[in-house]
Amino acid sequence: MEHSCSNMLSLLIAALLFAENLKDVNSSPVREASKVPQEDWLITALDYMESYPETLQELLSKSSAVLEGDIMLLSERNAVENTWPTQKIPYLISPELASRTEDILSAINMITERTCLTFHIRTTETNHLLFKIGKGCASYVGIIGGEQPVFVAPQCIIGNIVHEILHALGFHHEHTRTDREQYITILPHNIMEGMQRNFNMQQGNTFNLPYDITSILHYGGGFFSANGLATIVPVKYMKNMGQRVQMTKLDIQKVRHLYKCDATVTQESGEVDKAGSGSNAEEEIPNSNNTSQTTAPLQPLDTTTGGCNVSQTSLK
Repeated sequence: MEHSCSNMLSLLIAALLFAENLKDVNSSPVREASKVPQEDWLITALDYMESYPETLQELLSKSSAVLEGDIMLLSERNAVENTWPTQKIPYLISPELASRTEDILSAINMITERTCLTFHIRTTETNHLLFKIGKGCASYVGIIGGEQPVFVAPQCIIGNIVHEILHALGFHHEHTRTDREQYITILPHNIMEGMQRNFNMQQGNTFNLPYDITSILHYGGGFFSANGLATIVPVKYMKNMGQRVQMTKLDIQKVRHLYKCDATVTQESGEVDKAGSGSNAEEEIPNSNNTSQTTAPLQPLDTTTGGCNVSQTSLK
């Protein structure tokens, strides 16, 4: 109980600090933030923290070495994108995250069940992932060498953890692709001051795969919203933009391409493993109470960016 109360207190303090930042934002020409009743700010902040935990590492950190909310930078503006030199990824789970072991393993399984990658407990390997507590959900992009943290806050659900592992494997956010303007529109007047850089386009290898607006690596509509209104809207209606329920077929293909899975011979049959090949950017994704959906041209913050419900057991 003591740990649970401590965690809740920490969240409330963080929410209050976050709410103070929100109150200073000039959101013109949309609804003015200052007109929201004072008593609603805590609720708004808590809703945001629950809905968009991938933004919290940047928002609640004094360090500038965070990009797009959850991408840790070795130096400001530059992220390592090297792939792991193996299909067998070693990892450890910090003792303070022991209560989240089942969620972390479920996230790992979502990646391994349809790709050639495997994850195993680190023994003597120098390069390995370390799942540890953070202010939000966050990761470096690609291998950085040595002990590499993947940050998991209490609000991070299974889908968020998958998202961060994919960053660690070398993937950037889908919404930063240079061809995005055919599929989404960025609304800069709704973005928090100083957070516009999180929506910049970046060059990257797309493997000639279609843009995937339903990717588990795509932002939801309310990321870094200054006023409760959408920061991203789809050009064509798409209910599952920003979902954190499962990897799409295109997400799986990206992993398989990057790690050359289709050149891997399965031990069982001796044939080339073609699982997950096929292209379907608009795969039907199960709805969830914790899934970000764009149901109107502008989306309020009370729509969540989640996936499967998981236990929020207090951390030790």
